[in-house]
Amino acid sequence: QVQLVESGGGLVQAGGSLRLSCAASGSTFSKYAMGWFRQAPGKERKFVAAISWSASTTSYANSVKGRFTISRDNAKNTVYLQMNSLKPEDTAVYYCAAGKTTVGPYDSWGQGTQVTVSS
Repeated sequence: QVQLVESGGGLVQAGGSLRLSCAASGSTFSKYAMGWFRQAPGKERKFVAAISWSASTTSYANSVKGRFTISRDNAKNTVYLQMNSLKPEDTAVYYCAAGKTTVGPYDSWGQGTQVTVSS
């Protein structure tokens, strides 16, 4: 399995930007598809974005399409989530995950990083 550590969360005003990072260790990062998920208080964890091992394929939830961009650097064992035009409804704990394909299953998860967007 791969170990994942997220960073880059914080408090930002609506309309602002943040870039989340997820550093991987313990296994061959480049063989995994990677995903970002988020969980708002009192709600289920939801898919945000995913990227294939080669970065040739990306997918996004409709709610973030055009605002968020997922990318990866296999040389640095890191996946990123660039979040622009943030909205209060983007407030959540964001998790990265490693899986076999962009549609899962995802079997390694990070601890999460809090993103709070103020209005």
